[in-house]
Amino acid sequence: MTQPEDTPGPAAHYRALERLYRSAPINALFASGLTIEGEGRARIEFDITESVYHAAGAAHGTVYFKMLDDAAFYAANTLVTDRFLLTTAFNAHFTKPVRGGRVTASGVWISGRRRVLVAESRLVDEEGDEIGRGTGTFMRSRIPLSGLEGYADESQ
Repeated sequence: MTQPEDTPGPAAHYRALERLYRSAPINALFASGLTIEGEGRARIEFDITESVYHAAGAAHGTVYFKMLDDAAFYAANTLVTDRFLLTTAFNAHFTKPVRGGRVTASGVWISGRRRVLVAESRLVDEEGDEIGRGTGTFMRSRIPLSGLEGYADESQ
């Protein structure tokens, strides 16, 4: 893991990433929570309700994309303790519609540690069926994680 000398250990970094997720204004729109499970692994659990339906009565693809991207992003960012990552490409596959219940997005880091990282993610519904999967490419930005309020602020 790339870690500056003045940065606390991995567990502190993981909890800070979880705070960062909670602090993002977009996440106020979703009943979701992030758990960093360890280096290169992240899980987001969220609830599908009618508020995210498209006209045919199932979850809109934007919800699938967001959760797939976020799970892969946070899995990759566990390996980078000094910079915020940016999604540079993401390929998503939607395999089954979902109309309600708890969905889990699991992200796993695949490769890369320096400038570009690759991670994949999958969505599973309450019955354990895969409903989507994706692969993302993430690049180090110039934005220091320590300068982001949600990352640095332990009161959130």
